[in-house]
Amino acid sequence: MTELGMTELGMTEETSLAAKLRWLTPYVAFLAAGVLALFFLLSLSSCQILGANAEPPAVPLSLERSAKSPRDAVVTIDEEYIGPLGYVAARGVKLPAGKHRISIEKPGYFPWDRLVDAGSAPIHFDVTLEPIPD
Repeated sequence: MTELGMTELGMTEETSLAAKLRWLTPYVAFLAAGVLALFFLLSLSSCQILGANAEPPAVPLSLERSAKSPRDAVVTIDEEYIGPLGYVAARGVKLPAGKHRISIEKPGYFPWDRLVDAGSAPIHFDVTLEPIPD
């Protein structure tokens, strides 16, 4: 279209360019949505939401303290302090899957030790600490 024809229609060169580019708007929006969707999927896999690198669930461990076992006996799992027996017996502990050593000790009592292989089933022990005879 000539410049004279464009001014007769009320179009300037700037509006003519906008009219030519207007058809691109839906394509640009579609492309932007695709890029955002790809970014979202990549972030899902890196955040382990898809579960590819998820750790196995923890197994509940419950210890039931007998009346003659001291509440303040020390509970350790894999040589890591967990807390006093009374607290651990009341709250329980979550064990990651695998093999673990559970130890309960108190001066004046024989130690209580168990090796466990935590799988998927809950683990329960009745704990009785025996006093060391004089």
